[in-house]
Amino acid sequence: MSEPLQSVLHPAGADADLIGQFAWVLFGAGLLIFLAVLALLGLSLRRHEAPLRSGLWIAGGGIVLPVVLLTILLGWSTWRSAGLVPQSSDKALAISVTAKMWWWDVHYRDPVSGREIATANEIRIPVGRTVYLGLNAADVIHSLWVPALAGKRDMIPGRVTGLTLRADKPGVYRGQCAEYCGTQHAHMALHVVALAPAEYESWLANQARPARAPEAGLPLRGRAVFFEQRCQNCHTIRGVAESAHLGPDLTHVGSRMQIGAGLLRNHGGALASWIADPQALKPGVFMPAASGIDGESLRALAAYLEGLE
Repeated sequence: MSEPLQSVLHPAGADADLIGQFAWVLFGAGLLIFLAVLALLGLSLRRHEAPLRSGLWIAGGGIVLPVVLLTILLGWSTWRSAGLVPQSSDKALAISVTAKMWWWDVHYRDPVSGREIATANEIRIPVGRTVYLGLNAADVIHSLWVPALAGKRDMIPGRVTGLTLRADKPGVYRGQCAEYCGTQHAHMALHVVALAPAEYESWLANQARPARAPEAGLPLRGRAVFFEQRCQNCHTIRGVAESAHLGPDLTHVGSRMQIGAGLLRNHGGALASWIADPQALKPGVFMPAASGIDGESLRALAAYLEGLE
């Protein structure tokens, strides 16, 4: 799987490709104007003469040129914008995304049982299929932007908005909250993982299952530590503890690429560091440090969570 991309200049979807064209045209127009201004400046310095009919230059360069150029750009962009995919859930795969300080709560609908499937900080989608993201915010204004796939859409508390996207090839596409939302705004990343359709269906079927029970050893001890540390007060693990929704759903946390909304790559050591003292890694997050946990219990809890795939 490719490295995450976060660039409007590397489109991987139809809308992103069109937005990329807008970017290149604006870059080109701006460059031509900049070069023309430099040329006029160089000419005036070389001739050492008073400007000829300054009123004509002001009218031409300050009024006529901007009006003509901006009218052309407006007409072209309006014409090309008609090619953007309509923001509609009709015939699209619907996924719910709620922005929170400072992570993303993502929900799917299990096509077999009809139950909701919750994950966090990742959106997995099938390649070539239109996806409609139903967007909401739980606390302050956020904004979702995955430049390689689509445009930016604000997320406002109490109001549901939508964003349509489609990936034309498999890969991992990095997104980011694009509206300042507090202390850890810069550490609020989201990854869209585009999978082949069969691979996506397999992934979704696995996500619909409850957490796998550990058989023995360190992970089994870790499940007991999960309750000893009262993690169930904030986190759901389907089949184990299902009543809390303050923090991310951990049912299949071991299958995610990263933790902390893009802060750390997901592995046992990173999980242990996060559990021990999240404030040291991401100051201001609402998750408290583990209270009075010993090293062996910390390793056991991390091993348990890492095994939840």
